[in-house]
Amino acid sequence: MLPNKQDEFPLSKHKKIKGSRRMAREKVLQILFALELCDTPVNTLISHIFFRRFNFGDDEEHIVADKLLTPDEINELDADVTIDWTHDEIEFGRNLTMRTIDNTEDTNALIVKFAQNWKIERIAPIDRVLMRMSITELLMFHEIPPKVSINESIEIAKRYSTPKSGNFINGVLDSVHEELLKNERMNKSGRGLIDK
Repeated sequence: MLPNKQDEFPLSKHKKIKGSRRMAREKVLQILFALELCDTPVNTLISHIFFRRFNFGDDEEHIVADKLLTPDEINELDADVTIDWTHDEIEFGRNLTMRTIDNTEDTNALIVKFAQNWKIERIAPIDRVLMRMSITELLMFHEIPPKVSINESIEIAKRYSTPKSGNFINGVLDSVHEELLKNERMNKSGRGLIDK
């Protein structure tokens, strides 16, 4: 008996999945990484990566509803399952994206200071972006415990970067965290946010 094609190539049972802060961080990583590689405006990247909105070359005023798509464009549209984001997750992602961009100079300086003998250009691009994001959270997201920011970067690195990236990121971010505490640059308050 021939195998059922659906068993051989199972279809997704989910049309949508529920968003989370982890997923928002992963999308921010994709946006910031894309910014390093292309000159697409950040708002276009946010729209495309968070919401899967495409125009495939149509300008904003002349969107063609019945345009025939190429096979590559169809594959791009079908590439991801739609994520059902909450307003808070979207705002978190947008804020993390923009604040990370705005603080690149400061975060790069901290990374270089504690990534001993590493020039910023030699650090794997994904690791560099993840550390910038985490340091931005340490500095500017007062409601997020430092351990959460650091652990999220390590976990995302395990999924998207090299096998050694987690240890490297952990070492750099722990040192940055200590430096920020020592210089009173973190304003964390509330239960569970201050390390004793």
